[in-house]
Amino acid sequence: MKKFNLKYIALFIAATAIVGCDEGFDETVTDAGFYSSGTADFSKYVTVGNSLTAGFADGALYLDAQKQSFPAIIAGQMALAGGGTFTQPLVNDNAGGLLLSGVQIAPNRFVLSTVTTAGTLRNSPGPAVYTGEAPTTDAAIKVSGPINNFGVPGAKSFHLNAPGYGLLNPYFGRFSSASNATVIGDAAAAGGTFFTLWIGNNDILAYATSGGVGVDRLGNTNPATYGQNDITDPNVFAASYAAQVQALTANGAQGALVNLPDVTSIPFFTTVPFNAIPMDGPTAAFVNNNYAQYNGAMALYQQGGAISASERAARTISFAAGQNAIVILDEDLTNLPNPGAPGTFLPKLRQATAQDLITFPTAGILGTLADPSNPASIIGVAVPLGDANVLTSNERALITAAQASFNATIAALASANNLAFVDARAALGLVANGGVAYNGGVLTSAYASGGGFSLDGVHPTPRGYAFTANVIIDAINAKYGSTLPKVDIGTYRSIMISDSVTN
Repeated sequence: MKKFNLKYIALFIAATAIVGCDEGFDETVTDAGFYSSGTADFSKYVTVGNSLTAGFADGALYLDAQKQSFPAIIAGQMALAGGGTFTQPLVNDNAGGLLLSGVQIAPNRFVLSTVTTAGTLRNSPGPAVYTGEAPTTDAAIKVSGPINNFGVPGAKSFHLNAPGYGLLNPYFGRFSSASNATVIGDAAAAGGTFFTLWIGNNDILAYATSGGVGVDRLGNTNPATYGQNDITDPNVFAASYAAQVQALTANGAQGALVNLPDVTSIPFFTTVPFNAIPMDGPTAAFVNNNYAQYNGAMALYQQGGAISASERAARTISFAAGQNAIVILDEDLTNLPNPGAPGTFLPKLRQATAQDLITFPTAGILGTLADPSNPASIIGVAVPLGDANVLTSNERALITAAQASFNATIAALASANNLAFVDARAALGLVANGGVAYNGGVLTSAYASGGGFSLDGVHPTPRGYAFTANVIIDAINAKYGSTLPKVDIGTYRSIMISDSVTN
């Protein structure tokens, strides 16, 4: 083997050092030029949607979360492949509250606290309204200059096409181009070369989070007759969405359409278990004795043919030592006359099953006294949870049907318009079912500790938004042959522990 002379090695190192000082090597090395846009044009990125697009988190729109919205993250990666400036209608502070002509119309964000918003102590930290600073963002003060992010908290699909929506929704009002402007019209006028569209969650989410206190508007194609918590008719959604895609692609822009995740898999519905009532044997016997007359009435109504055996079983209340199912009201049960009070009906009581979802705010009242002077008036035991506290299995079925129809529309329009299709439902399903590993941990939908969702139990944390951005980037790269790099989601925060209130 030939031996190398150390003298020549030293000379080589010295020569390399001299070359390294040449003027051609003085420029800062960046990632620009290492990534390709493929067949896409990222020079002007515009995004349209609701609170998820705006960067809403912890029950509010606040500055830190807005700066880490999924569109802002994507825009940062697009900048490496020819992307231009990305401007958002940023709020002024991290308080999260919104003012209108000096009057606060939206609450501050949530923080972790050992004290409830009502001032009572908790056994473990939970959400409370942040009081560390007063909000300074006034919707009456217009945002100046062009913007790229047209995410409007609270918007449903048909709202994006509604003239004058800014008069009804101050989040849009603060950056709308005119009093009669539409969200989609302003977004199209921005002249994007590439867009993302993620809309439709609120068309079912409001119904879900209200515990089904709303109406499924299937067959009603007049949104003017809808209530805030109603489920949008699939034909209304399809027509609204098609018009939005047409507007955004009119100038030849490319883009990505994002489908709707399973809203019932978010922490808002998975944190409070259906069997959240602990009980010892003697207490269970006492409660069962109090329900004996009601259970006997159910048996008689079955014998008389008024209800089926399965409904009787569902309506029979029974407790035992250990964890017990919560007592709820179910409006879908049969009306049964109350023999003790002619002209009235027996309450539609049953115990929850694993198919029923208890809403997150219920955690604050479950097991407390409905009447402080009556020690037996325990909510969830002697006093049933009302409709607003439970999303029943029948109500879930309505949501599932509407969501399936909406997602079919999104997939079909992506295909018909040769756009990227983002399966957010599948991706976020992984987060909810076992979690997704990243460099430093596992992203799950567990409330507060899972890292994926903020303290409102509905909207992602910046880490959750980073995961969403990566899912969208994957779909864009697959469709357009681009090589946008994904972000390390572990470098994005989860909940803001440092802002926790403990007094």
